[in-house]
Amino acid sequence: MEIRTARLLLRRPRADDLDAFFAIMSDARGMRYWSTLPHADRDVTRAWLDQKIERTAAGGEDFAIEFEGRLVGDVGAGRLPDFGFMIHPDYWGRGIASEAAAAFIDYAFSRQLTDQLLADVDPRNLASLRVLEKLGFARTGEAKNTFLLGDEWCDSIYLALPGPR
Repeated sequence: MEIRTARLLLRRPRADDLDAFFAIMSDARGMRYWSTLPHADRDVTRAWLDQKIERTAAGGEDFAIEFEGRLVGDVGAGRLPDFGFMIHPDYWGRGIASEAAAAFIDYAFSRQLTDQLLADVDPRNLASLRVLEKLGFARTGEAKNTFLLGDEWCDSIYLALPGPR
């Protein structure tokens, strides 16, 4: 399964994506607002990627994002209706998250995979909040101390995007 946009290829994750995903998952900038600490070594990323591949094979809707022939991120829903994305920090500010997320949203709703998408974002992650709100997600709530990362508690803003009626 592939989704093509003007600049991107969204495709299912593969075992040979390990190095590219490790480059993303080990970067402290990119993992600042993620629900886990940066990956210390490839074994951590391998376990994460193996789980993602298994989940996708069992009906999950995860996609690797390729830009100019390079894997630069991930978008989708491992467990619908939960939705998310990550982009390597070297590619931030290029509209990749918006383009990939919009393509996934079209895919999920046109195939009637879910009647809504839900997102959980650290309130300090203003860029991701802007992307989601630009795509039509609305804030539905917030909570304190939802993730403990190392010795730091992080909060959550919850958002939802209803499908077309």
